[in-house]
Amino acid sequence: MERASLPSSIKILGLDADDTLWQNEEFFRLTQDRFADMLSAYMPPDPLHAELLAAERRNLGRYGYGIKGFMLSMVETAIDVSKGQVPAHVIHDILTMGRDMLNHPIHLLPGVAECLPRLAQEYALVLVTKGDLLHQEQKLAQSGLGDLFDDVHIVSEKHIT
Repeated sequence: MERASLPSSIKILGLDADDTLWQNEEFFRLTQDRFADMLSAYMPPDPLHAELLAAERRNLGRYGYGIKGFMLSMVETAIDVSKGQVPAHVIHDILTMGRDMLNHPIHLLPGVAECLPRLAQEYALVLVTKGDLLHQEQKLAQSGLGDLFDDVHIVSEKHIT
């Protein structure tokens, strides 16, 4: 099978990281489900997810994107929906879930390990991703893909310029 080639005028390819090169969103969903189980005595899952999403949106300006902000929003939501009655062990479990997410190994998406080196031979690759600087740097290092990129930009927000 012949490979389709990109127009010769393209010299640089920009790529995102989370859920483009490696799995990410899956771990947030699994953690949200565990969070809903932990707080089931206070609120059913669907309204709880809505409360958590509202807290995350309110907190984006303070905490940015990423697991640390997600964790803090879970703690805030647990306190709010329980009217301050959430047990300390639940807060501890939320923090543990966040640490587990931060320590979770990187799993490249199918085809990335084969495709990216081939692209790097023909194009300058630039990684543009948003989130927590330290955690994104750790994920890139753990992925083993860092040397394939000519430039890396970890930003707090993505904007079209």
